[in-house]
Amino acid sequence: MTDTLAKLGYLAGASRFKRISEKLQQDGDKIYAKAGIRFKASWFPVYYVLAKTGKEQTISAITDQIDFTHITVKNSVVELQKNGWVLVRPNPADKRSKLVSLSDRGTELLAELEPLWLMFSEVLGAVFNAAHPDSLNILNRIDREIEQRPINERIGHSKDPVVRVLDYRPSLKTHFYRLAGPWLLQVLQGKLEAEDEFTLHNPDRAYLENGGFLFYAEYDSEIVGCVALKRLDEDTFEFAKLFIDPNYRNLGIATKLIERCIGRCKENLAKELWLQTTMSMPQAHKLYYKLGFEDREAPSQMDVLKRTEKIMCKEL
Repeated sequence: MTDTLAKLGYLAGASRFKRISEKLQQDGDKIYAKAGIRFKASWFPVYYVLAKTGKEQTISAITDQIDFTHITVKNSVVELQKNGWVLVRPNPADKRSKLVSLSDRGTELLAELEPLWLMFSEVLGAVFNAAHPDSLNILNRIDREIEQRPINERIGHSKDPVVRVLDYRPSLKTHFYRLAGPWLLQVLQGKLEAEDEFTLHNPDRAYLENGGFLFYAEYDSEIVGCVALKRLDEDTFEFAKLFIDPNYRNLGIATKLIERCIGRCKENLAKELWLQTTMSMPQAHKLYYKLGFEDREAPSQMDVLKRTEKIMCKEL
């Protein structure tokens, strides 16, 4: 069979997402039917919000929580109501809206659905990981990109510079010291620690030869950021020397570099990603927390630098 959509590349991106969604929902419906439960996969987001909040919600409130269109949520509510899983009543505080809640039968249904959801999650995890171990984060990044700047606003500006994350190649080696060297010299008042002296001038030997990785950020044909991913042991990495040229900050470059580190760790089946930092970088700390890092004590395999004041870890 000829797959016309696959041949269209990015042009059919939305259509292929829809196709994947329809296939997953059709399979989900079959599983519910086999279990003898009158439920549809397309109802899951609305039902889940009502079940987990345990309180009445307006359609607008549900829409805000799952970021679906108002009409999509409304249609799901109508179908759930027809099947007796939800109750709908006028909103006494606003005549223009209605309040939606689970019925007693709908509440009881949760006990039957949760075991199925656990199996769904395991199977979908295997499917997504077969495509890429970091698939969920990739979807998050696509979602965030179109939320921050919708496609319709990008049309006509396709040649605007974009941030690209590059793996190490020999021609990029000198950029590591050019970017991170001056910053570290300033932080350390002109005197580098022994590890810094070696890694800044020899990032390939310091990281690549020991099973690590190096990434660079390119913007408008300029190398404007870098980060090293240091292997601590078979299951553990640490990212280090994250630096963005001050002239190119607030473009999300640090986030993209860290996300590449997270993705590469998952590709290598790592269990933890660590970092060391100082208390003089509160904005960086906010980003680390946002990306799922937590404060921890240093692991035994980490070489803690003299300047380190804070150690964080993300479970993968």
